[in-house]
Amino acid sequence: MNVSTDVIALDPWQQTLSLLSQLCRDDLRLRAPAREPLRARGTAHRANARAGDAERRAVSVSFVDRVSSTAVTIAWRDSTHCSYGDQTWHVTRARASGVCALSGEPVRIGDAVYQPRARPKPLNAGAMILESVLHEAEAETDR
Repeated sequence: MNVSTDVIALDPWQQTLSLLSQLCRDDLRLRAPAREPLRARGTAHRANARAGDAERRAVSVSFVDRVSSTAVTIAWRDSTHCSYGDQTWHVTRARASGVCALSGEPVRIGDAVYQPRARPKPLNAGAMILESVLHEAEAETDR
């Protein structure tokens, strides 16, 4: 048996499929650590930490459309966390301090902000955009 001919005879695509099927075996999935329950048990502190993480990541946020006097559509793109092409955000009062996702300005408790609201809770649920900043962005798109 010639080893060099055996290596050449192996199809790279077949090797890839074989490796992928090994990774998808049920016994391997059972041993893998579960990540979903940690997210489901999230607290307000974790939500604020995630919002803080968004400040450090390169997030693309843009105004898409005004749905009503209290709701807008936002395009949120974060290549490492989540991406929403047309996510509905509603005006509310900030329940925690943070940073405006559009301008980087500080958000204080009680400020008028827009936040995403959906079921299930979106991954960027802790993000906020100051109402005044959003009105400026909306005016710029109207020009």
